[in-house]
Amino acid sequence: MSDDRTPVTGPFRISVGAIPSGVALDMTHYLSTLILALAEAASEDGQSLLDELVSIADLDRSARHQGSDSHATHERDEAVQDLLDELVNGGTVPVYGGQVLRLAEALRRAVAPRPVPSQREAGAA
Repeated sequence: MSDDRTPVTGPFRISVGAIPSGVALDMTHYLSTLILALAEAASEDGQSLLDELVSIADLDRSARHQGSDSHATHERDEAVQDLLDELVNGGTVPVYGGQVLRLAEALRRAVAPRPVPSQREAGAA
């Protein structure tokens, strides 16, 4: 069973934490899977993976220079998506069954207004 902070336990764990302006989703488990997939791809054909990553970096530099609706931006986004498709099922993180409801409830709890303690309650004189 999941705890309050980690409402999604699989296939990828997702934890929820409150921050002053909203929530922070801890996707470390999924990102670890991505890095391990990159490492495996590098061990199989490191030069090809490196060439692909360098090409994406070049496209990103061009996209930043040319703007968000440029050919380079669309080409970069397509190259990134192709790599995600190859490595980690397109980059989607599935959430199944009751975990969907637990995630929604954890998000609601994390953004619920909290009372601000008065100075006396906070230990002031």
